[in-house]
Amino acid sequence: MKFGIDRLLADPALLDRLKGQRVALLAHPASVTEDLTHSLDALMGAGLKVSAVFGPQHGVRGDLQDNMMESPDFTDPTYGMPVFSLYGEVRRPSGQSMGTFDTILIDLQDVGCRIYTFVTTLLYVLEAAAKHGKRVWVLDRPNPAGRPIEGLTLLPGWESFVGAGPMPMRHGMTLGEMGAWFIDHFKLDVDYRVIEMEGWQPEAGPGYGWPPERVWINPSPNAANVNMARAYAGTVMLEGTTLSEGRGTTRPLELFGAPDVDAKGVIAEMRRFAPEWLAGCTLRDIWFQPTFHKHVGTLCSGVFIHAEGAGYDHAGFKPWRLQALGFKAIRRLYPDYDLWRDFPYEYVFDKLAIDVINGGPGLREWVDDAAAVAGDLDALAAPDEAAWEEVRTRYLLY
Repeated sequence: MKFGIDRLLADPALLDRLKGQRVALLAHPASVTEDLTHSLDALMGAGLKVSAVFGPQHGVRGDLQDNMMESPDFTDPTYGMPVFSLYGEVRRPSGQSMGTFDTILIDLQDVGCRIYTFVTTLLYVLEAAAKHGKRVWVLDRPNPAGRPIEGLTLLPGWESFVGAGPMPMRHGMTLGEMGAWFIDHFKLDVDYRVIEMEGWQPEAGPGYGWPPERVWINPSPNAANVNMARAYAGTVMLEGTTLSEGRGTTRPLELFGAPDVDAKGVIAEMRRFAPEWLAGCTLRDIWFQPTFHKHVGTLCSGVFIHAEGAGYDHAGFKPWRLQALGFKAIRRLYPDYDLWRDFPYEYVFDKLAIDVINGGPGLREWVDDAAAVAGDLDALAAPDEAAWEEVRTRYLLY
């Protein structure tokens, strides 16, 4: 199969439409061709005039680990064009940076989750392009989490850098498809085009979204593999808790734990409370000691989520419900556990991080309600999931 960047480079007619123009590139370390050439080098080699580069959160170089760690602007040391950070002094493109190009190519590997900030950066670029009369081409890439939908829809008034619009946590779209929905939903007047992939089959195994013949490259420092991408719509919620999500280990966002929980007991309580939410994956109790971040240098008891191997069922795996169940089990076993982390999250200072992540308080309230059962969370989420499935249908390209 071919990703959008590979199709562009292989099609002289597409390249001809860009020649003679000033072209910008929004990219990160995973923006590579099928032979692992970075897209900037490949576009320059194809004779395009790349006049500017933009980087999302974690930077063009992908060197910054955590949230709210800002990247500076700089000059590309090889080609000399300006490199503008969209996670530094600004998160929306400035008028100055928008004046450096005619068409911007967006070549970002996403992981298929609303909170992953590349989704919001896409919206901000589209809004700026509409304002300044620029063209936007998305060089489409797979959604490694595939087509499944899960989670609560972001509520009005809860928009943030991790919540661009009213979609559920796991949206099941590519960035190219999402851009078309943004344009319609926010009524943007922008010259937009998707350079589609060729041969992407998101419902086909064994990849179910990620073609196994393609090398996985971290789109952000803690997105180390496809297992992480599959689990992320659940494990990202750990960022709003006192539990470790595995930062400071070699498998971040694939596990959860803390020094003062018993992982075997947590898994057993998860099985008692909502066994149907454990479908499609295998849970394994582990020990780990983070080298940085939460619980640094402290031995933790943890739960590892294997959305891979013989136990993986793509249709049955529900990462958002699974992680919610982990929180519920801890709340039931340790009623007074200090679970919710109170700190500024992605530049939101007046709301709990777990609520910012979920686009509203619904999940937290369900976890903290001692009388709430699994069906109560299903009753909240299922209508949102069904509504999104209907909304997105007209935008699916594959």
